[in-house]
Amino acid sequence: MRKIVECRDVCKTYLQGNIEVPALTNINFTVCEGDYTAIIGPSGSGKSTLMNLIGCLDTPTSGKLLIDGREVESLTANELADLRLEKIGFVFQNFQLLGGQTALENVELPLTYANIPRKERRQRAEEALARVGLHDRMDFFPNQLSGGQKQRVAIARALVNNPSIVLADEPTGALDSRTGEQVMDLFEELNREGVTVLIITHDRGIASRAGKKVEIRDGKLGDPEENGK
Repeated sequence: MRKIVECRDVCKTYLQGNIEVPALTNINFTVCEGDYTAIIGPSGSGKSTLMNLIGCLDTPTSGKLLIDGREVESLTANELADLRLEKIGFVFQNFQLLGGQTALENVELPLTYANIPRKERRQRAEEALARVGLHDRMDFFPNQLSGGQKQRVAIARALVNNPSIVLADEPTGALDSRTGEQVMDLFEELNREGVTVLIITHDRGIASRAGKKVEIRDGKLGDPEENGK
């Protein structure tokens, strides 16, 4: 099975003045192609730090982190940016949509950064929006969309580059419970289609939807619960 994420004894330490503060300690963790994994933990547990490392927004202090077989510690800033663009689709709690651009234009953004020609860009963005059920909202601006529709636009944007993994940080945190369930239904559907999904959450109900759950507390991972066991 192809490994998309490999953490090998990953540690992350921050400096507060002259004091080293450990955020993550000896993280060993793997996500394989086709997995649907949830990392669950309370505020301050280290899950956001782990997400930033896996998302190539930061690098480990020690240990090895591989994304789709590439060691992130050995990459330059430009190479990390390319890896994020090509391999990782991000979904954030607060959507991170540009208010002055339509749903279609928001979804096109990663393709613009990747220098994809305009015609292909539009076609792929339209297909991604249709995939999340928003084919009739392509020309709407974010302020014309509901919270659930905004998150679907964000998911379409995450999918448009055909990434190796979709990384979702508290994806239902800004939604009411009914809309949140609909968004989680969409993640399940995408995973059945073959999309590799990693969700970071504090909500056990959200985590229970995943095929594999891993708990993080005080910067350390517990044993994974395979298939909900």
